[in-house]
Amino acid sequence: MPATLQVSCVQMHWAKSLEFNLDRTLHYIGVAAKAGSRVVVFPEANLTSYYFPYLVNLSQPAVRRALAKTCAAARKHSIWVIAGTIQKTADRFLNLAHVISPKGVIVHEYAKVNLAGRDEKKYCRGGDKLALFEIDGVLCTLVICRDGRHPELYRIPAMAGAQILFQPSCSSDEIEAVCWKRTSGRAQQPVGPNSKIFHCVANTIGEAPDGKQTSSGSSFIREPNGIPLAEAGFYQEELITAVLDLSRADRAYIRDSQTNPPFLAKYWKQMVAETLARKDRRPT
Repeated sequence: MPATLQVSCVQMHWAKSLEFNLDRTLHYIGVAAKAGSRVVVFPEANLTSYYFPYLVNLSQPAVRRALAKTCAAARKHSIWVIAGTIQKTADRFLNLAHVISPKGVIVHEYAKVNLAGRDEKKYCRGGDKLALFEIDGVLCTLVICRDGRHPELYRIPAMAGAQILFQPSCSSDEIEAVCWKRTSGRAQQPVGPNSKIFHCVANTIGEAPDGKQTSSGSSFIREPNGIPLAEAGFYQEELITAVLDLSRADRAYIRDSQTNPPFLAKYWKQMVAETLARKDRRPT
C-alpha cells in the first residue's frame, strides 16, 4: 500500500448534454493525469447529467458508449476514474458510480441508496449494498450525494478498513435553497470529525435550462480531522487536487465505535460481514 495518494476532484455543470459532458470528462481525465494524480473523481451522474427531463430520454446505447470512452481514457492516461451515470433498467433507473481502473476496466459499481428530489424519487430506485473497493491496495468507500446524510453508509465500510470516502454529488435545488446550503455548509458535511478518514467531494455547478434551479459547488478534499486540503468555488467548473497522507486516516473514531458500547459490538461485526458479502455484486 502506498504512503500517499494524490486525488483530483472535478466540479462540472449538472444539466448539460451527454456529448458536452463526455467532452469535459475526457478533458479532465487528461488534466488530472498530467498533474500527477492517481485518482480523478467526477460529480454525480457526470456523463448523463442529473437533469431528468433530459436524461430519461437518452439512448441507453449512447450512455454505454460514453462510459466505454471514459474507460478508454482511464486506460490511455493510466489513472483511476470514478464516473457517474443514471441508467435505465428493467425496473426504473439506477443512479450509478463506476470505479474504473487504470487498465480501463470497471472494477466496482455502486447504486445510490437514498434518493433525493421529486424527479429522482419518481424515476429511480435505490441500491442495496454499500461500497467497498481497493485503489492501489488502499481500501476505499463511496456514497452519492444524499447518501452522505446517512453515516452508516460510510461508517460500516470504514469499520471494514476503508480510509477514504469519495462522494460524487449534485446538490442542485431551487435558488433560495442552494443559497442557504452555501451559507450553512449543509450541502456536504465533512465526515472526518466523526470517522478519522479522508473525504473527497466532487460536486456540480450551474443552472437548469429553465433557470429555476442551480447547484452549490464547493467541492472539497478534507483530511481526517476535517481540515480542508483543497476547496472549489461556488460557480465555476474547476479541478482541485490534494495529496493524501494515508497514515493520518487511522479510523480512530470508527474503531472506538466498534467496541463501545459493548452490547453493540456483535451487531457491527454482522453488518461488516454483510457488507463484505455484497460488495462485489453488480447493481442491476
